[in-house]
Amino acid sequence: MMIRLLAIALTVWPLSATAQQAVSQPGAELRVLDKVTGQVQDVTMQVGQAESIDQLLIQLNDCRTPVNNPSGDAFAELSVNYRNSETPVFSGWMIASAPALHALDHPRYDVWIMRCTDG
Repeated sequence: MMIRLLAIALTVWPLSATAQQAVSQPGAELRVLDKVTGQVQDVTMQVGQAESIDQLLIQLNDCRTPVNNPSGDAFAELSVNYRNSETPVFSGWMIASAPALHALDHPRYDVWIMRCTDG
């Protein structure tokens, strides 16, 4: 029985890997929360664009969605700098369905990806 379950798992595993393929989209919608003022701001950006929001400079490097489901989960590669610092306070991938998984760790601001956009 155990061998049969292992054989099934090894057969299904490559299928799940192909289901995770993603395609880059030209833009993204982000949400920025200022925890001090309580203000929420939605920002639409294009890949390669940098946007100043209050004291943050947000650079969108890539936004990807599943190949067969562009309206599905979004994965955005961002770089976020606070004030004029050269060292980012965040640099990496954010996932729309799991914003806490790899989040911006800042005392004043929260930034998360809402979705990728096609234009």
